[in-house]
Amino acid sequence: MVDITENCATRGAPAGSSDADDSAKKSKRRKRKRGGRKRNKNKNKNREPPPFLPPEAEEGNIEYKLKLVNPSPYRFEHLATQLKWRLQEGRGEAVYQIGVEDNGLMVGLSPSDMNASLKTLSRMAHKVGADITLLRERAVDSDRNVSRKIAEVLVRKVPDDQQFLDLRVAVLGNVDSGKSTLLGVLTQGELDNGRGRARLNLFRHLHEIQTGRTSSISFEILGFNSKGQVVNYSESRTAEEICESSSKMITFMDLAGHHKYLKTTVFGLTSYCPDFAMLVVSASTGIAGTTREHLGLALALKVPVFIVVSKVDVCGRGAVDRTVRQLERLLKQPGSNKVPLLIRGDDDAVMAAQQFTHSTSVTPIFTLSSVSGESLDLLKVFLNVLPPLSNSKEQEELMQQLTEFQVDEIYSVPDVGTVVGGTLYSGVCREGERLVVGPTDEGRFLKLRVGSIQRNRSACRVLRAGQAATLALGSFDRSLLRKGMVMVSPKMNPTICLEFEASIVLLFHAKTFRRGSQVTAHVGNVRQTATVEGLHGKEELRTGERAVVRFRFIKHPEYLRVGAKLLFREGVTKGIGHVTRLLTHDQNHHQDQNRDQNRAQDQESGLNQELNHLRKLRADQNQNQQQVPALRGTR
Repeated sequence: MVDITENCATRGAPAGSSDADDSAKKSKRRKRKRGGRKRNKNKNKNREPPPFLPPEAEEGNIEYKLKLVNPSPYRFEHLATQLKWRLQEGRGEAVYQIGVEDNGLMVGLSPSDMNASLKTLSRMAHKVGADITLLRERAVDSDRNVSRKIAEVLVRKVPDDQQFLDLRVAVLGNVDSGKSTLLGVLTQGELDNGRGRARLNLFRHLHEIQTGRTSSISFEILGFNSKGQVVNYSESRTAEEICESSSKMITFMDLAGHHKYLKTTVFGLTSYCPDFAMLVVSASTGIAGTTREHLGLALALKVPVFIVVSKVDVCGRGAVDRTVRQLERLLKQPGSNKVPLLIRGDDDAVMAAQQFTHSTSVTPIFTLSSVSGESLDLLKVFLNVLPPLSNSKEQEELMQQLTEFQVDEIYSVPDVGTVVGGTLYSGVCREGERLVVGPTDEGRFLKLRVGSIQRNRSACRVLRAGQAATLALGSFDRSLLRKGMVMVSPKMNPTICLEFEASIVLLFHAKTFRRGSQVTAHVGNVRQTATVEGLHGKEELRTGERAVVRFRFIKHPEYLRVGAKLLFREGVTKGIGHVTRLLTHDQNHHQDQNRDQNRAQDQESGLNQELNHLRKLRADQNQNQQQVPALRGTR
């Protein structure tokens, strides 16, 4: 007989040991799996997601190409046509991203493929009459050992018949912040000596040279050729030579920084329609004086702003960083809602220039010196790559409209006669064209003929919408002209008004804004004192409130457009808005009649009340006189 308990005992020992071994093996396997999972997780953490750009847009001047290696003749013609389209969209400029797919995936190319692609792009540019400039190259992470890069290339067309790309930049900032000195260094090509030598060529009046303060609007030009090189007065060039050898022109408008010249600064911002604004801040003084006010004006008029911190050579790095932090806090406030971007290198400058026009919230900040030249090249790279705000389609639509030229300046030139300066808002203006100018004080328009045209101090035969120029009017009487007039086509039926309605926001007022208040209204190139005739639905306005207000010019009628931006001020009172309705002369006459009738009725009712009051007094007096004898008789 076999003892079952013994048998179980003897069999159970090895069985138990084998179960323990199996469990140990399983636990080891689990640990290995867990370790493998952890290692895979760490690998996934270390592996960055593939870099992406925004998907390619069908419209615009930016083109993505994965590679351009040995295209067939048919393919090459198609690529050249595509390049021509992109140049047309960018008004003479296009940006090619080589090594990027259409969906924005940055794949990158090997050095051999990149060289071949750049050669093909150079052939394409040569075929359409353009030049290419390599802006930057970026390395792309790849699993292979081969280094892969993407290239960003600027293609710029050689100007034909003086049709260069023109951008207007308004220069803002507090007094003594270095605005004129910076413009002198950029346009003259020579660094400042620390005592303001570079700014002397920009001043227009003797008192400006004596005080060193700008009181009028001056214009300076900076050119870039088709290869991205700076073209200025450094090689004793004239303005005409700069225009001839430049394919892109930056026109700087040097505005006044002192508070007593604020009306000149506001006129420059509203009348000359700048594309961008450059706010200059001194690193030593920081945000002071009119800096906040100028920034607020640019933001209210929706002009994109970039900031330049100047004079970094006269203070330490701590003071510069403190000024930059002040600016960042100011830009991030709820009223601004901007994203500051400090420019430290060429890559930052190129990226900021491209994002500046696509995203209105980005605000680049440069720190430089006009004496030592520190970081001055970064600003030039930024201005070279900076694209225009409007595309070719919007430009064509403006050119199809009737001619409208805004008169901003009036001169008398010996042997030439009367000359007017301003901006062509719409249409096309040619030499010898007949236009009408007005409105006069009586509300009429006068006939005239355009003689010669000069743009950026060089002769020009055709002026297109959005371009600024001076027009010679020959023997036309200068006393009949004034700032704020317009020169329009005789086919246009211009509407003039003495009263208009606008939807406004009161930015600041010490007390209340009500009927009868007088303000200086700025609408485009129009600047005139206006009286508040009424507020719709409200008796008065306080700071931050909105309303539709009816204004009335106190001197003479003006030519306005519905939707035009309005900026009004009077002392510390400031407000912005847009024109919603124009009250023409007939409507004004009808309203004047109604107003006169109402006034007559009010006067008549007032007289009746006074007569009734006098009658009542007389009756009371007679009653008192009758009561006196009766009292005497009783005595």
